[in-house]
Amino acid sequence: MTLHFPQFYSPLRAGAGLKAEHVDDILNDRDAVGFFEVHAENYMGKGGAPHAALTRIRERFPLCVHGVGLSIGAPQPLDQLHLSRLKAVVERYEPLIVSEHLAWSSHGGTYFNDLLPLPYTRETLERVAAHINEVQETLRRPILLENPSTYVAFAQSTMSETDFIAELARRTGCGLLLDLNNVFVSATNHGSSAGDYLASFPMDRVREIHLAGHDMDWDDAGEPLLIDSHDRPVSDGVWTLYENVIAASGPIPTLIEWDGDVPAWPVLKAEATAADRIVARQLKQELARAS
Repeated sequence: MTLHFPQFYSPLRAGAGLKAEHVDDILNDRDAVGFFEVHAENYMGKGGAPHAALTRIRERFPLCVHGVGLSIGAPQPLDQLHLSRLKAVVERYEPLIVSEHLAWSSHGGTYFNDLLPLPYTRETLERVAAHINEVQETLRRPILLENPSTYVAFAQSTMSETDFIAELARRTGCGLLLDLNNVFVSATNHGSSAGDYLASFPMDRVREIHLAGHDMDWDDAGEPLLIDSHDRPVSDGVWTLYENVIAASGPIPTLIEWDGDVPAWPVLKAEATAADRIVARQLKQELARAS
């Protein structure tokens, strides 16, 4: 049986990644958050408690579906079974947004527990564009592509990351998911400027923003090495990037990701509320200028 869920407009209020341990608290919260996002792979089974809980959430809130295992940047063809399962999740829950990572995570039938980077070359561009087109044709809707967090750069790259992403969006018509924690992590690890990265990013294609926390380590040379861990609050540096983006582009649906050491629901909700305050402050300033 196909369920038809309420249709929602894309929310201005920030959202949160849905965790099973929060479901009861959320359903008892009259003023939770603007929307929820789930990892598609957690709902590729046919039934059971996860689907029962998600159905209850979807009846009350807008939903986004975020893929983490499609391996859209892999050199081999897309896994057709995985793609068909993704399609089933999308058809079942009618999400506002479907997104995937600019990364690869499988090779020769083996799946790795990581999102691995790509060389930015014309050959890679052709392959990834073909994969995005295949996904969009299968799902019969555009997807969003997320910028990666990286720890190494490829010497053979012939394009910048932002040029590569912009060209993918132009060729395929996909939208973009701007992960600001990934921008901050990558810029720190490569000794580059997050501000310069954002200045060259195709913001007109951004349909969602992700915010998350990161861990700090040190490399063999004693330089800081940030890890995209999603296990703590959003850092001050990432909040600053977010304020700058909202000031320049206006409100964009924003999600708080927190996947490890998951806190109690009020703590996660407070992170989303902090994003809401930044948007509200920007809107107030715009209204003041207009008057």
